[in-house]
This record gives sequence, C-alpha cells and structure tokens, in this order.
Amino acid sequence: MRRLLCLMFVVGLMAMNLLAAVDVGKTEYKGWKNCYRVTNGEVELIVTGDVGPRIIRFGFVGGQNLFKEYSEQLGKSGEAKFQLRGGDRVWKAPEDPVATWAPDNVPVEIRMTPAGLVARAPIEPLTGLQKEIEVRLAQSGTQVTVAHRITNHSLFALEFAPWVLTMMAQGGVAVTGFPPRGKHPANLEATNPLVMWAYTNLADPRWKFTRQYMMLRQDPNNSDAQKLGLFNPDTWAAYLLNGEAFVKRTTADVSKTYPDFGCSFETFTNNEFLEMETLGPLTKVLPGNTVEQVEHWSLYRGVKPGGLTDEELNHVLLPLVEAVGRTGR
Repeated sequence: MRRLLCLMFVVGLMAMNLLAAVDVGKTEYKGWKNCYRVTNGEVELIVTGDVGPRIIRFGFVGGQNLFKEYSEQLGKSGEAKFQLRGGDRVWKAPEDPVATWAPDNVPVEIRMTPAGLVARAPIEPLTGLQKEIEVRLAQSGTQVTVAHRITNHSLFALEFAPWVLTMMAQGGVAVTGFPPRGKHPANLEATNPLVMWAYTNLADPRWKFTRQYMMLRQDPNNSDAQKLGLFNPDTWAAYLLNGEAFVKRTTADVSKTYPDFGCSFETFTNNEFLEMETLGPLTKVLPGNTVEQVEHWSLYRGVKPGGLTDEELNHVLLPLVEAVGRTGR
C-alpha cells in the first residue's frame, strides 16, 4: 500500500509539472507568419520573428492585450524607417534622433529555451549595435523575467544606457511610486529628481500626484504629448486597464549615473498610446561588450482601486507590486 501511495504521489507530481510547463511554439500573429508564442496556460507572450526584437503581446490566455498595437503596421516588415508598431522594445539612451531610432524592420534570430526564448536582431549597420530580448516565463502564475540587452559591435567604445520602452494600450492609467517619503526637518537632503521635458505641462489634467505616487492617464482624445522622469532605487510602474494590471519592476543603482538628469523611469503619452520606460545606468561599453536591463513583469485580474489615493493604492496596488520578481530579485 505504501509503495502504491508513493507511486501515485510521483505520478501526481509529474502530471502537475506537465500541466505547469512552459510551451514555446511558432505561430502566425496578425499577418506575421514567423511569431513565437510563450505560454504556461495562464498568460501568453507573442514575440515577433519577422521584425524586432519585439514582444508585441502580453496578456491572459484569451484575454486583452495590455500592449499597444498599431493595426496598420502589423504583419509588415522591411520599411526604410523605424516603425512604432507597439509592444515592448529596447533602445539606447540618451535619445538620439538618428541612432536611437535605427530601424528594427528585419527578421530576428529566435532561440527557444526551456522557459521561453531569446530574440536577437542582426547588427545594426548604422550604429554597430545588436539588440536582443530574452523571455523567461514562470511555469505557473503570471510572472515573467525579461532581459533586454545591447552589444557594441563597433570599433570604438560607446557610452550609452539600455532603455526599455513598453507601449501600453489606450484608455488606462499608469502609476509609479516615489522613493520613500520623509518629514521636515528630519529629512533635509534632496532624495530624487523629477525631470521635465520642454513639452511637459504639469497643469495637464492627465497628470495626478499624491504624496507617494505619480499617475498619468492615457486619453485617446488628447493629442498633446506629455512626459516626466524620476529616479527610484526600486523602479516600478503599473498600468491599470479594464480591471487588469500590468506591473514591471527593476532596480536602480544610486551610485551610478543615469540618463536625462538621472532618470531610472520615464513615462510618456499622447492620444495613441502610453509608454512606461525604465533605464539602466550610463556605461562605457567596449567593443564586444554587452549592457543589460532586466525587468520583472506580472499580470493581475480584478484590480479596481476605488480611488487613486495613497490609501487606496497602498491597499490595492502596492502589495501586487511588492510581489513582482520576489523569487528572482
């Protein structure tokens, strides 16, 4: 009897492992014939193979895509100029109107792994840089580790930072946290920058600020661009859309220099999308060397704060943020 029970237990564990396994396979997606789907049965990511590297979809299986998609650009490739397309990508910072906007419109190499895949672009002829994104999905649940890398294949050392831009679908609200708050006169020194662009307008009603949080609402009817940046050692952002929340989280090093007057996080919106962006430190990258920005992602259902106040966000959203990447940090 004991042997039978042990055998049943082992079989049960094997069945659970099979049910929880990560599945990676080639698929067609909205006109692209060479995309790859990474799923554990609960959530799924779609990574493009015809262009990129891009993660064009992240959502619950059968649910909404929380990422922006430009429908008129899906399924296309080979364009001479950079295409926004949507989804998640990696750029170099600080922003350069030529080098940063180098096109990513050609096929990428896809290497499947037990937990996901690596999508690697060819070396950019304009910059000598090579970009790749690695996706590692948990066997169960909604957590994903996404590594964004840039390798310098030029003949010279270049100074830049990895910059991860995630384009969110219309109609939601982005939330990010300030570093821990204090009180006067106990805390007299400055703690973090809040960085503006020339087009930033703090009177715009899409912005909301509380003592602990900064929020930006995406409005399809407002075409004015808005952007702000800040530094937080525990850099995170959440996007609330139709009762679901997408959370991305990373860490920043206070001892290093960051782009744009010291930003580890930036957020941008217009009438078409909202971006939640994290930045790594400025690094002198020697030929053949690589910089990496690792983010931890997660999705949640049933997230409906009663109000965008400190008290409500502390109760509803902050515990979800604190759980993201907990096993991998």
